[in-house]
Amino acid sequence: MKFKENLLIFLVLLLSLIIRVYGIGKIPPSLNWDEVSIAYNAYSILKTGRDEWGEFLPLHFRSFGEYKLPVQIYASIPAIYVFGLNEFGVRITPAVYGVLTVFLLYLLVQELFKRNEISLISAFLLAVSPWHIQLTRGSFESSFSLFWFLLGLLLLYKGFKNKKLILFSMVPFAISVYTYNTARVFVPMFLFVYYLLNLKFFLKNIKYFIFSTLIFVVLMIPLIPFVLSGEASARYKLVSITDDAGLIPRIEERRNNSNLPEIVTKLIHNRYTYNTYYFSLNYLSHFTPDFLFISGAGHRQHHVQGVGQLYWIQAPFLIYGLYLLLKKKEENLKMVIPWMLLAYVPVSMTNDSIPNALRTLISVPTYQILTAYGMFYFFSILKNRRVKILAVLLSILMFVINFGIYLNNYFVKYPVNYSRDWQYGYKEVVDYIKENQDKYDLIVFSRHYGEPHIFTLFYLNYDPQKFQNSSNLERFETYDWVRVLRFDKYYFPDLGDEGTKYNDIVKENPDKKILFIGKSGDFPENVKILERINFLNNEPAFEIVEN
Repeated sequence: MKFKENLLIFLVLLLSLIIRVYGIGKIPPSLNWDEVSIAYNAYSILKTGRDEWGEFLPLHFRSFGEYKLPVQIYASIPAIYVFGLNEFGVRITPAVYGVLTVFLLYLLVQELFKRNEISLISAFLLAVSPWHIQLTRGSFESSFSLFWFLLGLLLLYKGFKNKKLILFSMVPFAISVYTYNTARVFVPMFLFVYYLLNLKFFLKNIKYFIFSTLIFVVLMIPLIPFVLSGEASARYKLVSITDDAGLIPRIEERRNNSNLPEIVTKLIHNRYTYNTYYFSLNYLSHFTPDFLFISGAGHRQHHVQGVGQLYWIQAPFLIYGLYLLLKKKEENLKMVIPWMLLAYVPVSMTNDSIPNALRTLISVPTYQILTAYGMFYFFSILKNRRVKILAVLLSILMFVINFGIYLNNYFVKYPVNYSRDWQYGYKEVVDYIKENQDKYDLIVFSRHYGEPHIFTLFYLNYDPQKFQNSSNLERFETYDWVRVLRFDKYYFPDLGDEGTKYNDIVKENPDKKILFIGKSGDFPENVKILERINFLNNEPAFEIVEN
C-alpha cells in the first residue's frame, strides 16, 4: 500500500513539474519588468555583492523605488549562476518551489486528515490549479511566500505532538514575511488568531507560546526601520483605499450632492464609512462565482483569462466539503477557515486590480483542501457500486473538459492575445542593439512601454559593476517611482509628441550617429525604418531607426 501511495504522489509531482517547466522560456511570452528586475539584482549580487543601486547585500532592494523584499532575489542566484541570465535561469526557480509547494500541501493535509485520498486529491488539484500554475511559471514573489507559509504551517501543526517544532515553525513564517508584502499583514494575523483558537493548548505549554512569539518578533526586528520609514508609507499610499488624494474628493462630492441635513450627511459620508464600504466591497469580490469559477482576475499577467481561478467542476465538491467541515465541527477548521478568511484582508485594503489573484495566492490551498474533502466524502456516501463508478467517470470527464479548456487558453491563446501585457518585444530590441551597437555613438530607447533600462541591462548581460559606476548614470523620481534616464551610451526618454522629439535629439547631438527605438508614430515619415518588431498578435510594438 505504501508503494502505491508513494507512486501516486510521485506522479502528481511529476505532472506538476511538467506543467510548470514545459515551454517556460516562451510562455508567458516574455519576462515582465519585475521578473527582469529580480533577476538582474540577483545577478548583480552574484557578481558584485551589491544591488543595482550599489547597496551591499540589502534587506530591501530599491529597484524602481517600490523596495522589493529580499528572499526571491537571493533565492534566484543559484539558478542564474547555473543557467545564466536568461528566461530559463529566471523561471526555473519558481517552477521548482511550485512543485515543492504541492508536496508540502500533500504532507500538511496528511497531517490534518490522516487520509491518503484527501492528501493526494489536494496535491493533485494544486498541481493543476490555474491560479497556482500562472504564478509559478513566472518569477512572482507571492508564490514563494506561499511555499514558506505552508512549511511553517506544517511544522506548527506537527508541533502539537513534537513541541520543539513550534519554535522551528517561526523561521519559515518569518521568511514568508520577508518574501512578499501581503504576508507582512497576513502571517501575524493568522498566527494571532490560530494561537487564540488553540489557547488551551498554548496555556498548558506556555513556554512554547512565549518563546515562539519571541522568536517571530525578533526575526521581524530588521523590518521595523523600513516599515516606519517614509518609503514604506509612500508605497502604501499608492495602493491604499485610505489614500486621501482619491478618498477626500469622493467624500466631498457626495456631501455636496446630498439633500439630507448636514449632520446626517456627515454621518453617512465620512472616511470611516467609506473605508469600511470599500474594504467590504473588495473583500467580498473575491468570493463571487465570477472570480472563482467563471472569469477570474482581470489582471492579465496574474491570470490566464477565459477561465476562473478554480475549475468549475470543483464548485459542488468545495461547497459540500465546507458544509461537512462546519457540520462536523472538525478540529481542522481551526486552521483552514481562518486561513481562507484572513487571506483576503490585506488585499482588501488596496484599491488596484480588485479582485486580485496575485496578492491572494496564499488562500489557494484552502480551496483544494475543501474540494478534496468534499470529493472524498461525496463518493463515500454512494453505496451503489454502479452509481459510484458512473459519478466518478462523469466527474473525471467534466474535469478533463475543464482542464482541456484551460490548457488551450494558456498554451495556445494566451501568449498571442496578451504578449503586450507581458512587455513582449524588449528581448528582440535588445538583441538588435547587441548586434549593432558598435555602429552608434548614442542609443535612444523610448520608455513608452515602461522601464527599458532594466531590459537593456538584463538582455545585454551588462556588467553590474560597470553599471553601478557609470559616470553618466542618471535617475529621476516621479510619483514615488524611480526611472533611469541614461547610463553609458543609452538614453531612455519619453519619445513622441508628448515627450522628447526625434528631431530635437538629433539637433542636440549633431556629430553623433544615433540608433532610435520607439513606437509607431515617434519618428518623422521620411526616416528609414531599419526593423519593425510586432507583438505576437501582429500589432506593432517597436520601430528601430537611425539618424
